[in-house]
Amino acid sequence: MMQFLAKAGLATLLAVGTVAGAVAPASAQVDVYIGSDRPPPPSGYYRPPPPDYYRPPPRMRGCDPRLAEDIARDYGFRRARVVDVTPRRVIVEGWTRRGGDEISFANVRGCPVLRR
Repeated sequence: MMQFLAKAGLATLLAVGTVAGAVAPASAQVDVYIGSDRPPPPSGYYRPPPPDYYRPPPRMRGCDPRLAEDIARDYGFRRARVVDVTPRRVIVEGWTRRGGDEISFANVRGCPVLRR
């Protein structure tokens, strides 16, 4: 009988603790205003967006690695992947009919081919 009472007491303590833990944060978020005595919003609440909010993101300068891979696929490369990007060039490796090969692109807009 003593074990049953101990288990029941422990279960009751656990249930009360859970309810008390759930009620405290919920009650901290309740604001009840009756009438028009509502306080004004804090300063900065209605601030305007930053100056460049509506401006589109800047265009990436240079050769996009995904574009370089697509151009390499157009040249017949299979499983093309970018292996190196330097300030001057983008190197793509892949497989051709002759085996493993690489192609270099200039790191400027449009990705012109440097060496095949």
